[in-house]
Amino acid sequence: MNELKVGEHDLLSFVRPNTLIGALLYLVVFVVAAIIMTRALRAAVHAAMTRKGHIDLTTISFLQQIGSVLIWIIMLILYAHLIPVLRSMGTALLAGASVASVVIGLAAQSTLGNLVAGVSITLYRPFRLGDTLQVAAPTGTEIGIVESISLGYTTLRATDGHLIVLPNSSAASQVMINLNSTFAPGSMAITIRLSKDADIEAARDLALQVSRDIVGVKAVSGCYLTKVDATGATLDLRLTASDAAGRDSTRSKLLATLARRFAEAKIGANGTDTPAFS
Repeated sequence: MNELKVGEHDLLSFVRPNTLIGALLYLVVFVVAAIIMTRALRAAVHAAMTRKGHIDLTTISFLQQIGSVLIWIIMLILYAHLIPVLRSMGTALLAGASVASVVIGLAAQSTLGNLVAGVSITLYRPFRLGDTLQVAAPTGTEIGIVESISLGYTTLRATDGHLIVLPNSSAASQVMINLNSTFAPGSMAITIRLSKDADIEAARDLALQVSRDIVGVKAVSGCYLTKVDATGATLDLRLTASDAAGRDSTRSKLLATLARRFAEAKIGANGTDTPAFS
């Protein structure tokens, strides 16, 4: 019995936080606990997002990231408080921590600015996940759908598939246009220029017929007379491609077909003047 107690005492001495083995063992326990809690938080957020209720997806996604960071910070604080060596070092490092915080703050001011701007975006919600934004980028004006909002960056998916990554500080400070309810990724317009003696109604009907045959009735918005002067008339054919990726090929096919069908019908031509499509 005495040997059993001695063995138990020896075993417990290894798991004490003031020993190296005990400190490593507690480190593993805290890391595993943090991982489990982070995954549980993500599962809860995923369940909330898939319910499609009156929940702001942007806020949930952002709070999930904040919650994950807080979990790891709390676990680190608890672990440092549990280990005597780390707890005793805390007093000695307190003075140096204030100096280090100033240095780190100056070095990471852009990162901290992005973090503060991310919180501001979450609180004021100028845009949300799924919104279509027009933003200013180094390459010019870009249009994309908000795909993610993280602690530091907002990511947009452009119509051609490439990603637009905006620092939150830039996203919060620049003027952006929210096209959520008005933007159609595959929208296009074809201008038809006719001679002054052309039958405008016949040209309009033929343009609508050709476009409906190619893209379908529902994709055609209409064909509108936009200009009439001494030299001729201009029609504006407006429609939507089946997808943004196929917009250019659809437009090319429409231009070729319109030119051929107008030539066959002899609409819009007057002597040397022929219809122009662009």
